[in-house]
Amino acid sequence: MTPADHMPDQTTDAAPSLEDRLRRLEDIVRSLEADDLELEGALALFEEGVEHVRSAEDILRDAELKVDELLGPPEEQVTRPLEDESE
Repeated sequence: MTPADHMPDQTTDAAPSLEDRLRRLEDIVRSLEADDLELEGALALFEEGVEHVRSAEDILRDAELKVDELLGPPEEQVTRPLEDESE
């Protein structure tokens, strides 16, 4: 089985989601911990895992930038209690 065989089915050309990447990383870790891989297979899985980690970091970085953009500059952010405590 090749590393690509483990990717969730993608019906479009869209890149795997963060959740798909995290699930695949969990599968890769389990496979690497199983000790039944030859060196070449283990290296291929490791390389795939590194690619997923880097892509996941990019996705999270983009999400953080989007949140920062939506919230505006820190000096303009206002915090308030969720409930009115005066009642």
